[in-house]
Amino acid sequence: MSNKSELLLKSNPVHKKIPVLIHGDKHISESLVIVQYIDETWTNGPSILPSDPHDRAVARFWAAYADDKWLPLMSDLGKAQGEEAKAEVQEKLKEALVPLEMAFVKCSKEKAFFGGENIGYIDIALGCILGWTKAIKIMLGVEIFDVTKTPGLVKWAERFLANKAVKDVILEPEKLVEILKLHLAKRETANAN
Repeated sequence: MSNKSELLLKSNPVHKKIPVLIHGDKHISESLVIVQYIDETWTNGPSILPSDPHDRAVARFWAAYADDKWLPLMSDLGKAQGEEAKAEVQEKLKEALVPLEMAFVKCSKEKAFFGGENIGYIDIALGCILGWTKAIKIMLGVEIFDVTKTPGLVKWAERFLANKAVKDVILEPEKLVEILKLHLAKRETANAN
């Protein structure tokens, strides 16, 4: 991620980062925007966003919450130095899941996923992080999902990862650990220089 190609810099000149979807001569940046673009472009299947405008706005809100609030805390956990700092970030992560637990209960309407019977927009936004939660457990011994505080999300995560559309797509935690170790080694080298 530190060696950015000319194609990446040209495709995403503002943030200069991945992901970027290139569709013909169109360049679309940012994960959630890409998912919405795909949903709106290929309409031959069921939409991942609810049809009701209010429900759609709610789904966008919670997806943004996962992306803007929860994902940075995952990054902070990886950067935390010392057991006390890690414990503090871990507690923040667990507390940040409590509103998502309430959102799951409300949005799922007692169905399997945030999107109801099928995986929807919030499921995708939060679900793409699940492999990393397992990698963090392997590397740091930290369990992110707490069955006592967020039982619905614990069961949701199990269903999401077992879904046939997901299980062959999300990288195995061991592969993510390898990637994380490489990233941390590069960061240490850069800090040493």
